[in-house]
Amino acid sequence: MTLQELVQQAARLYSDRRAVCFDECNNQPPIYCNYKTLVNTASELSHFLRLNCDFEGIQEVGLYCYPGINLPSWILGILQVPAAYAPIDPDSPPTLSTYFMKKCNLKYILVDRKQIDKFISSYDTLTDDTFSVEHNGVVLVKLDWKNTEANLKPSDGKEQYEKEKTENRKSPGSSSEGNSEACIRMRPKDCLAYALHTSGTTGLPKVVRVPHVCIVPNIQHFRVLFKITQEDVLFLASPLTFDPSVVEIFVALSSGASLLVVPTSVKMLPSKLAAVLFAQHRVTVLQATPTLLRRFGSQLIKSTVLSASTSLRVLALGGEAFPSLTVLRNWREEGNKTEIFNIYGITEVSSWATFYRIPEKMLNSTLQCDLPVQLGFPLLGTVVEVRDANGFTIQEGDGQVFLGGRSRVCFLDDERTVPLGTMRATGDFVTVRGGEMFFLGRKDSQIKRHGKRLNTEHVQQVAEGLQQVESCAVTWCNQEKLILFVVSKEDVVKDDLFKELQKYLPSHAIPDELLLVDALPFTSHGKIDVLKLNKIYLNQMNMKSDCKLSEKEELWGKLQCLWKSILSLSEDPVQMPKESLFLQSGGDSLKAVRLLSEIENLVGTSVPGLLEIILSSSFSEIYSHILQTVFPHEVLPLSKRCATKRKSSDTSQEETSRKSLHQQADVPFNCDCDMSAFIALSRGSQILALSSTRLFTRSGKCPSPCPSDLTSQISSQNVRSVNPLPVVEKAEKPSYVAKVSDKEKPEIGTEKLKLSVRWKADTGKCVDASPLVVVPAVDKSSATVYIGSHSHRMMAVDLYSGKVKWEQILGDRIESSACISNCGKFIVVGCYNGLVYVLRSDSGVRHWIFPTQDTIKSSAAMDPVTGLLYIGSHDQHAYALDIYVRLHLGFPTYCQQGSCKDCPQMPTLCRGCSGAKEGLHLEAEVWRHSVFFSLFEPEPTPPLFCYPGRAVSGYKSCHWRQNLETFLWKASLLFSAVLPTVWQFSTGAPIFSSPCTSASEQEIFFGSHDCFIYCCNMKGQLQWKFQVTSRVYATPFTFQDHRSSAQTLLAAASTDGKLWVLESKSGQLQSVYELPGEAFSSPVVWESMLVIGCRNNYVYCLDLVG
Repeated sequence: MTLQELVQQAARLYSDRRAVCFDECNNQPPIYCNYKTLVNTASELSHFLRLNCDFEGIQEVGLYCYPGINLPSWILGILQVPAAYAPIDPDSPPTLSTYFMKKCNLKYILVDRKQIDKFISSYDTLTDDTFSVEHNGVVLVKLDWKNTEANLKPSDGKEQYEKEKTENRKSPGSSSEGNSEACIRMRPKDCLAYALHTSGTTGLPKVVRVPHVCIVPNIQHFRVLFKITQEDVLFLASPLTFDPSVVEIFVALSSGASLLVVPTSVKMLPSKLAAVLFAQHRVTVLQATPTLLRRFGSQLIKSTVLSASTSLRVLALGGEAFPSLTVLRNWREEGNKTEIFNIYGITEVSSWATFYRIPEKMLNSTLQCDLPVQLGFPLLGTVVEVRDANGFTIQEGDGQVFLGGRSRVCFLDDERTVPLGTMRATGDFVTVRGGEMFFLGRKDSQIKRHGKRLNTEHVQQVAEGLQQVESCAVTWCNQEKLILFVVSKEDVVKDDLFKELQKYLPSHAIPDELLLVDALPFTSHGKIDVLKLNKIYLNQMNMKSDCKLSEKEELWGKLQCLWKSILSLSEDPVQMPKESLFLQSGGDSLKAVRLLSEIENLVGTSVPGLLEIILSSSFSEIYSHILQTVFPHEVLPLSKRCATKRKSSDTSQEETSRKSLHQQADVPFNCDCDMSAFIALSRGSQILALSSTRLFTRSGKCPSPCPSDLTSQISSQNVRSVNPLPVVEKAEKPSYVAKVSDKEKPEIGTEKLKLSVRWKADTGKCVDASPLVVVPAVDKSSATVYIGSHSHRMMAVDLYSGKVKWEQILGDRIESSACISNCGKFIVVGCYNGLVYVLRSDSGVRHWIFPTQDTIKSSAAMDPVTGLLYIGSHDQHAYALDIYVRLHLGFPTYCQQGSCKDCPQMPTLCRGCSGAKEGLHLEAEVWRHSVFFSLFEPEPTPPLFCYPGRAVSGYKSCHWRQNLETFLWKASLLFSAVLPTVWQFSTGAPIFSSPCTSASEQEIFFGSHDCFIYCCNMKGQLQWKFQVTSRVYATPFTFQDHRSSAQTLLAAASTDGKLWVLESKSGQLQSVYELPGEAFSSPVVWESMLVIGCRNNYVYCLDLVG
């Protein structure tokens, strides 16, 4: 059975039914084609090809076109010759397509008549000028390879390339099972259905030729699995060069169903595409990558794609890691009945290999699932094996997936004969538990980007072959940005390098950023230091704030330059016409994302809705949209160059209030004065307990509205008191206590506690923020975890169940940890777009947005006495905010006699403790006058990375108020002359970890880049230190051992993802647990539950089990 025979059978049964619908989405009626016309048109093309083509050996015909009404008939016509079709993407770099066509040894190619000029100009050296025949909208072009050398590398590396390919074919990644004499051979006729190219394990593309016998079982099984009938409408979501398109086309056309085709440009416009698919054409079956689905946005998915009334019967997601169950549940509207499938496979065993239908019961369940959705069961004729590092098949544990089957075999590159039952290595790693497979990740440098597999080493190889490049390295920064670092041979322009790369790389492989560096950093082992490279990139991004627009008149010219650069247009001074459209000027979706990134870097803030404007609107409309966001009131933003201090009398409070309200609340809110009793826990053992009237004190006396069990929970922990603290005396000499082990190594065998995952919640991207846990006094079972991530999501998650209570999408990534207001009704968090968001704690609804002038990584601190919020920004300012009247309190006011009109008073005693690059400092002083720092914006040196509480202000020491955990930003600058250093302790490496005190406030705990966790007493004497397996960025957390009230434990995290639980007095290891990703987030503990974020996109809650 062949693909064309499946369609011919359906055409005999459903000749008058609609087979194909093409909707250009331009307010014109769609074009339709029935099965009879489809087959007749294909037969005419087959006859035309037989008359005009002189095939030699393998029969393959190229197809160069965009999606249209004739696309299925052209494919069917080639298949009926019989020949295999080889799709060529018109938007692919000519060098890459030439390589593919040469490897396929294509002699003929069908070109859409509308694209013939583009084809001739791109491949003029390949075409035979003496042979070109037109037929019914296509032109048959003969290719001439006599004078053409197809080589992907710009430098001379052909011999090395062939050597690498030979080694790859001999590698253990392609082994055979069964009788080596039983083979499938690439016969001249009938065997092949199509040929595609993909990236191989070496990073170089490899050609995959797919026999009918390999792909037909996929079509047959999905027809049954999806219960396809002639009433169904399937959407052609994938490009022809992506093998899932074969399934979409032939599952539809072999069942009498209808295939919907739209232009590629429409697929880039989420709202328009949703309307076309589900409102106009009532699509019933959708196969897509998770990225394509996510483009709709959670709100549109819930209201349209997976609504209760949606037309969609079947949603099959594959090609990338499957979304978590939590995300799926949030996407579905109550009452939705769409069947959702997880499908998995590789092009080398085209197309899909496994399937798993998510049970309705699982989708509707409120229980938290610790594991990702399983890969499921083999499709018809497919064999799935999991092998360990030694190549042995395993039934339990972690290993690499191998795919194959007796007839599920493709031909790779120059293979002409392949043993039946050949098993191909996928490069994907899974864990097998109870016979079920769960995806873990890609192998080595293989990544999935924009729904396509990409090898970063290949990008590096191509870049290194460029004449201007001395050396280079590629990193996948934070699993979201592809960065190319280049050491150039001479002075080069970055745009020129981008243009060169576009000649040799597909669009999904073009780096997001290109950085010119003087030299590449190396590790002690002589390898490229990826961590240092990523740090270079992040520092570069932070410095870009100096280049932001200061006047709106600059925008037009700079936007013109960006437009020309990304579209590789001439850089002459002639301006782009105002009516220019991005897609018609040579742009595509990936270039649009690059333009969006460059614009946001230019203006220094995110521009909501800009991507869709770029893809659908004119140049002048894009310009206007940016203006509305950046200069909403045609007022220049405050910059560090023009900021001046003013006396309090210069501007009235009323005037200041009016000028600071650039952002309005989404909904009105009438704030009453009642405060809910609650306990808030955040990193560094910061525990704030508030009743409806006052702070809980350290004595444990609890106001009546608060249950006694809450008091007992926090009585031994670091509850901050408003009582004064004693001044710490200077240590005569720091002493090193003998409790440090001789080997200074973790003694894993001494574990006394076990950590097990209670739940995990998918945030979509890396979680570097630390959790905020809020426990209401009236019902502690409703405790909530608040945390943000790089995905722009701010989430509220039930502490006990892991159920997502609400989710709010902010304007950019979130590294700031959340802070709660003193009434308990608001959550405050900073964002990379420079905005401070005030959200309702119960719903996530926005109450207020306050704009600063640069990125916010700092976390807010709340003064529980006044209710004021303090936060720092990369714009070199610290802000004091009153969220109840939506007021930013202005500039310096000092009071000489301990009081000041209209100014909130702060307590009079402060103690400072902070980490710095050279070690740890502890400073102390008693102020006899009230410090009214809440009414000014201090100007520290470099940007504020810290959070008010403990951290680093620029590169100097900062001071931490132990009694209220409030940051005295200007202490190290204004009061350095009056603050004597009590003691100094050096770790020999930088300290990013903030200090944490014990419940008795007699010990200080912190981590260092030297891979140690330290404990010092208040005299600066080392009590113990414990060596971990990686650097410690996170802040430790002290808590009472739930098994024994007399014992206090310390939780800390190292960057390699390990969680360490130590006994706080001795430093003895109690437990260690390894997360499946890096950990920059700090742990927070409540009762016997530990909450922490991880860079594998999840926030985890672990049970401490005795």
